[in-house]
This record gives sequence, C-alpha cells and structure tokens, in this order.
Amino acid sequence: MAPVAAPDMINPGVDDVVSDARRHNQDPSHDHTMVLNMGPQHPSTHGVLRLVLEIDGETVVSLAPDIGYLHTGIEKTTEAKFYQQVVPLTDRIDYLCPMTNNLAYVLAVEKLLGLEIPERAETIRILLNELTRIQSHLVWLGTHAMDIGALTVFLYCFREREELLRLFEAVAGQRMMTSYFRIGGLSMEPPIDWFARVQKFLNIMPSKIAEYEGLLSGNPIWINRLKGVGYLSPEDAIALGVTGPPLRASGVDWDLRRDMPYSGYEKYQFKVPIRTEGDVWARYVIRIEEMYESVKICQQALDRMPEGPIVADAPKIILPNREQMKTQMESLIHHFKIVTEGFAVPAGEVFQAVESPRGVMGYYVVSDGTAKPLRVHMRNPSYATLQALETMCKGKLLGDVVAVIGSIDIVLGEIDR
Repeated sequence: MAPVAAPDMINPGVDDVVSDARRHNQDPSHDHTMVLNMGPQHPSTHGVLRLVLEIDGETVVSLAPDIGYLHTGIEKTTEAKFYQQVVPLTDRIDYLCPMTNNLAYVLAVEKLLGLEIPERAETIRILLNELTRIQSHLVWLGTHAMDIGALTVFLYCFREREELLRLFEAVAGQRMMTSYFRIGGLSMEPPIDWFARVQKFLNIMPSKIAEYEGLLSGNPIWINRLKGVGYLSPEDAIALGVTGPPLRASGVDWDLRRDMPYSGYEKYQFKVPIRTEGDVWARYVIRIEEMYESVKICQQALDRMPEGPIVADAPKIILPNREQMKTQMESLIHHFKIVTEGFAVPAGEVFQAVESPRGVMGYYVVSDGTAKPLRVHMRNPSYATLQALETMCKGKLLGDVVAVIGSIDIVLGEIDR
C-alpha cells in the first residue's frame, strides 16, 4: 500500500526555538537547555546556512534553519532578460547540476512555443543530464564523507569529477556554468572525439564507484555514523514535500524520469533504487546505486545516438549558423533581430518538472506574449528538503546533525534564489 501523507506539519522557526528554550529554562521541573548557533555555514562549503539549535547536553531538542545569506535574486532577474538570456541564470540556481536546470527551463519555454526537438538533440540532452547526475553525486559523496571524517573518499570522488568537468568543458566551453542547452536544441555540435571520450569514462566509472563502496560500505565507523541516524518516515517525507533520493530512501517509489517521462526517457531501461530504512545510510546507498544506473543510461544514449540536426527548424527563434549568417541576407536579418529584440513567446503559462540529482525541479514560466518572461518561478528540491531537517534531527546527538545535513544534499543556491 502506498504511504499516506502525514497531517500538515509546521516546523519551528528561529524565534520559536529561542522562546521554547527560554521557557524550558524558566521551568524548574525541566532540564536546562542551551541555544546553540551553528553557522552561518554549510559543511565543506562557505557561510550560507545557519542553524539555531536547542540542545540538552548533546541531544537536539529542536532545530530551525535560517536561510537568506546568499541573496541571488535570480527569479526576479529573469523578468528583465530575453528568454534565451535566462539560460545562464539557471546555471547558477544549482551549480552542481547546471544542465539539469537548463533542461527544465528550456523544456518549459519549448512547451509554450510548441517546438519539436530533433531526436539527436534530445539524446545528447539525456546523456549530459545523466553525466551531470553522476558529477553531482560525486561532489555529494566526497563532501559528505569528509564531513564525517573520511578525507580519502573526497580525493577519489574529485578525481572522477575532474574528468567529467573536462567533458563538459569540451562540449560547452565551460567546466561548471555550461549554458549549453538552447531553446530549441543545443548551442553547438559536440567535438568529433567527444563521444569516444565519454565512452572511455563510462568504461572505467563502475569500477570507481565500487572503489568508493570498498572504502566506506564495510567501514564500521561509517556504518555507526549512518545507520539509524536521521530517520524520515514516508508519511513525513510526503507531508514535507521531500523528493529525490531522500524520498526514495524512505520507501516512496517515485522518479519523474520513469513516472512522468520527458525528453524521451521512456525509451531507456533503468531501475529506480528504493530503500525502506529512511536513514542516512539509506540515502547513501540510494545515490551509490543511482550512479550505476546513470552509467547504464549514458551507455544506452551513446549506443542509440542518431544522426541529424541538433536544433529545431525555427529560424525566427534559433540563431542561424555562422556560415548562413555570412552568406544569406535572410539569415543575417534573423540573427540581428533575435540578438537585439529576442523572440516573442505566445501568452500563456506552463510548469515543467524534471528529476534533478536532488529531486523534483520544476520551472513555472508565464508569458505575456512579449520577448521577456512575465514570471519565472523555480520549484527546487533543496528548499523543500531542508524543511525535513528538524524532523530528522530531533532527539539525535549534535554530531549527527552534520551527517544528516550531508545526507539530504542541499545546495543553497536554489534555496536562496
């Protein structure tokens, strides 16, 4: 039977934690507690997340995240840009999976435009999105392990991540903020040797994932720090809007690539890893298995890679290639008008969701018929998953908080958008 969502849950805010602690300390029958300011920080990264905890000794009584330290303002900025100019902004929402953000946004705009994307472009998009998923999980595993004290794993994971960043640089010209996808297709054809380089990476990656498992899965310290820590029930996960690996680690079988396929995912064979423990260990295992599955999807994309164009047939929306622009007056005019005036998108609204490495990432785009969006709202998984932190940490030790934060794999860029 599918899990039933718990009743609406209201988690405490910073003021609630402080006032509760003050009330507890005024009650002579209650153990004295302490309010601890943890941050602003984020394990292994810069100061963008602050936690306020009420602790009794080393036990967490309550917890509230305090966000807003990044101040990107990306959603508002999109309203001043032409539709295509928004793509580089989506890179910065979640800087560990920029191509997934690119995909969600361009799919939304393509729905409004009614564009049909060539099969080759769709296949390359899926290939790059699964490589992005592996890259994101590598950063998660390396930093999560380092938070808990396993420094070696961090070095191993970033060794393979470096190879992926080189592949992204070769195809897009950038290592992280790729901006490679275009409304209607891709920005350019991959280099001649690029697919061979991807194949070489896929050949070695399963053995590297097994190497990470060999370092961690049988390690008694790792097991003791993860198993039984940060439990999240399936009912609470649904009530709090948790998606992605944390949701599947709690036993809820839901993955948009399979259940609401986009970009041709229905043509690929892959498993959706599920665990029922709902703890930090389960989230670790889920992401390890997801990396294996992503390798399989990438291999299928390479094997089926069709020939053909990489952009839709829409000359008033998509820039002509350089040769056409230099030799054909009509193409030159289209190029000039698209660059200087953008292209109008039919009035309407659309929501498009994709399965990012962190969960359901959705873009709500509203058009008023002009060349600039009236509204672009991002539904990012980290913002919802952060709500679950208090539920998972309550009653656990202070040292467990860091392990739980790492296990939900949040990126503050999409929280402070």
